[in-house]
Amino acid sequence: MTEVHHLDHLIENAFPSFGGGYVRRVWGLLDRAIGEGVPMTLAVAGPVTASGQHIAWLNPLLDTGWFCLVSTTDAVCYHDGHRGLDDAALHPIHEVPLNGDDGALREDRIIRITDVGFDEDVLLGQDRFLSALLREPEFQRKMTGTELRYLLGSRFARQEKKNDAPEGLLALCHRKAIPVFVGAPADGSVFLNSMKLWAMAGAGMLEHAFELDLHAEVFESCAYHVWGQRESSAKALGTLVLGGGVPKNFNLQPEPALSQILGLEDVEGFLYDIQITTAPVTDGSLSSCPPAEAVTWGKVDKDAYLQTTESMQADYSTVMPFLTKALLDKRDRLRRLRDELGEATLLERHPEARGYLRDDRGFRLYDDRERLVDALKAEVASRSEMLTGSIDYDLA
Repeated sequence: MTEVHHLDHLIENAFPSFGGGYVRRVWGLLDRAIGEGVPMTLAVAGPVTASGQHIAWLNPLLDTGWFCLVSTTDAVCYHDGHRGLDDAALHPIHEVPLNGDDGALREDRIIRITDVGFDEDVLLGQDRFLSALLREPEFQRKMTGTELRYLLGSRFARQEKKNDAPEGLLALCHRKAIPVFVGAPADGSVFLNSMKLWAMAGAGMLEHAFELDLHAEVFESCAYHVWGQRESSAKALGTLVLGGGVPKNFNLQPEPALSQILGLEDVEGFLYDIQITTAPVTDGSLSSCPPAEAVTWGKVDKDAYLQTTESMQADYSTVMPFLTKALLDKRDRLRRLRDELGEATLLERHPEARGYLRDDRGFRLYDDRERLVDALKAEVASRSEMLTGSIDYDLA
């Protein structure tokens, strides 16, 4: 212990077993996947933006360029906008007692998410902002959810700059062209504000043409999976799953969608699957489903999973800050070594530096979305005979 000078070395040498052993194995797989240059997807559930965790560790992790897409919830996107509102300074998000007087909080109009509290006016202000924003001309069409969140990210960034607020999750994903997926878009307040405008339009109060194209959004996620398998330098994908629920399943479903539904051949599941969840495997939920079970669905590579997957039962908010710090510290250490040794010597001694020090502009998949989607459409069209033969059934 006294001879360890770096956080990653501490994890590798001072976490031999039990819960610590899980931390060490999760670290080891993240280190391998990133060092090999494997594009990573991120599935994150839970109030990561309301709690400020995106500012603390999630945004720094995504800013590395190691992650190619995000799967999350509508609530994460909604709460992401709070700190950029014009009156955010008047209603700061703050800590509240976990087991306090919730009746008193309600009397004071304080909303609680576990130990995070904020004035109800924060929600009302966010609703007014979104209602006004969704009436803007760029939203008056049918679009995928990734298009919606890309546009939201641009507008959130403008609000954050206007009010000197830290960069939010959607603003960062917009800057780095990281597609953001929400598998259950109707389950959250971004869509609820669109529902309000839809109802007002139905009553003749205004015009509202915004509509989500869910078919195209799911198809787009499949196109990115094909890109990872066939076009990325690693010819593989890895995933980091934080929490579970819909973000996890939406993130994992492209392989069965491609192979079982669309009938594509030579499509593999994720090479790396690293999961941190509080759900016990005995509850039978999707959140607790370990990577080994996902192998049976084709979502995870059956030939490699024994060496490339891990599921840790923990609250990710207690683990990810220091795992992120260890990853960023190792990247910075490799940068310094590159300056000292030169790139050739560095790669000879530390081949993982190639993955750690890849271009931090990232994969920018959103910029390439139309080409990738069109390529997959063409491949689907070439399988006409198989697909038309898959839609008949002797219905009762």
